[in-house]
Amino acid sequence: MNTNNKIIVNSPHKDFESIKKIDEDGIEYWTARELMQVLGYETWRRFEDVIGRAKQACINSKQFPEDHFVSIGNMTKVGHGIVRKLDDYKLDRYACYLIAQNGDSSKKEIAFAQTYFAIQTRNQEIQQSLSDDEKRIKARDEVKNKNKELFSTARLAGVSNFGKFNDAGYKGLYSMSLKEV
Repeated sequence: MNTNNKIIVNSPHKDFESIKKIDEDGIEYWTARELMQVLGYETWRRFEDVIGRAKQACINSKQFPEDHFVSIGNMTKVGHGIVRKLDDYKLDRYACYLIAQNGDSSKKEIAFAQTYFAIQTRNQEIQQSLSDDEKRIKARDEVKNKNKELFSTARLAGVSNFGKFNDAGYKGLYSMSLKEV
C-alpha cells in the first residue's frame, strides 16, 4: 500500500476502456473475445470456463445471464477461404466485472481488473453519497483541472491569446461566443 492510501491501477483499465464499444442504442458493451486478450487468456476454451463461472455467479445473484451475456457469433476466415462462425458474447459492464471476479487471480491482468472494478465500485459509492452541492463542487473542480491541462497543452502548442482560444471553444460547443452564451 502506498503512503496516501490511494491504489494505483496500471493496467488493464486503459485497454479495457479502449475495447469498449457503443451500440446503436448508446449502450456500452465489450466482446468476450477482445476481453479475453486484455485479461491474459490465450485460448477460448479456458476463457469460456471463466465465462461459465461468471454466468453461474450471475444466476446466484438472482440475475438473468442472458441480460448481461448476449450470445453473438462472428464470422471469420480460418484459412483457404473457409469461413466459420466463432462463438462470442456481447458483455455489459456487470458481465465484465463477474468475469474478472471469476478469472484466474494468479494472472496479473485479472488481479489488475479486479482492482479496477473495486476502485470503480468505491468511486460510485462515494459519488452517490455526495449531496447535490458537493457534486457540483466536485464537477467544478474537475472542469477547472481539465481546463488547466487544456491551457497547458495549448500553451505548449503555441497559443498565446487565451481569450480568443477560450471563445473558439464556446463557438465549437454551442455555436455561440462566450458573450452570447
